[in-house]
Amino acid sequence: MNGKRHQRRERGCRRHALRKALAELEQIVGKLESGNVPLEDSIKIYERGEMLKKRCDALLKDAEARVEKIALDTKGKPTGSAPLDQD
Repeated sequence: MNGKRHQRRERGCRRHALRKALAELEQIVGKLESGNVPLEDSIKIYERGEMLKKRCDALLKDAEARVEKIALDTKGKPTGSAPLDQD
């Protein structure tokens, strides 16, 4: 039971981390698109955006690796799950 609780907590943290990173990335895009940021600051902001993009990509790849397909019985009721890439 503790293992499942821990896994749920980890998934929640990853979702929170992804949401937070995406929100910050959206703010960065807005600042850069406004054109009201000095060049030196724009470079720093852009570099931060690149780092956030890489973090989001890593979080999404991790999520994709954890996606499971649900196995159904002949009546359409769930019987379990398996990693998505297994048949």
